[in-house]
Amino acid sequence: MSKQNNLKKIKQLRDLTGAGFKDCNNAIIECNGDIEKSIEYLRVKGISKASKKMERSAKEGLICLFGNKNSSSIIEINCETDFVAKNDEYIKFCEEISEINFNQKGDLDSIKKNKMKDGKIVNEKLIELISKIGEKITITRAAFISNSESENFSYIHNLVNDNTGKLGVIASIKGKNKDSEVFKDFGKKLCMHIAASNPLSITIDDLDKKLVENEKRIIEEELKSSGKPQDIVDKISKGKLEKFIQENTLLNQYWVMDPQKKVKEIIKDLNLDISIIDFIRYKVGE
Repeated sequence: MSKQNNLKKIKQLRDLTGAGFKDCNNAIIECNGDIEKSIEYLRVKGISKASKKMERSAKEGLICLFGNKNSSSIIEINCETDFVAKNDEYIKFCEEISEINFNQKGDLDSIKKNKMKDGKIVNEKLIELISKIGEKITITRAAFISNSESENFSYIHNLVNDNTGKLGVIASIKGKNKDSEVFKDFGKKLCMHIAASNPLSITIDDLDKKLVENEKRIIEEELKSSGKPQDIVDKISKGKLEKFIQENTLLNQYWVMDPQKKVKEIIKDLNLDISIIDFIRYKVGE
């Protein structure tokens, strides 16, 4: 490793850990220039409790989409401030990671080990960017949807660049006349509906059973102290739980563009045998 490159890595390690020059130099030498291993080395030695930047909260950032009508990916990359989220270098980094995410089909471990266009490993580039910008940056979560029989639609809210913003949705649907304007219009509007209504699942069968049971327990606990007869409590509890399920299952939600109808009624009215196969909704910091 050249002297210049060694000094650069020492500076990065000092920025990340707060350790002294000599300790960082020893760590870099012992770990053959690997920054992540050097951080671990310093922690083991008790010189650095943890990367001081990586201890901070990162709740800002961007959601990035990539793909085509059959395969789509989504990824959340966080930083600490909205100021950095608007930084051109940060945005460029996120967009390149988004393409890698698509190629790696949403596998976070594979993404972090992948090479970027400049030949550097994603993890190395991430550490370099943290050191340069001075904020915690994390590749937080990623997903991939692919189905040859369905078509994917997407929506980005608070757009920063094409397919990059603060909230992203992918919805995969199938049905008759997929090339029709009616089908395409529904797909686009469905993504907007999901963005606004934040469903937890498509149907009640997909809803997390533990979540439903927990909600039922909370409702019952709230009603216990009401002094009402048990049969009335049971009736109110059932109604509240049904409302919870309706508000959180996509097909049972009221359509944002026509609040008098549920999503399943809108689909029936279109008469295109539409089925919602899957959806993903990411909002920065959620």
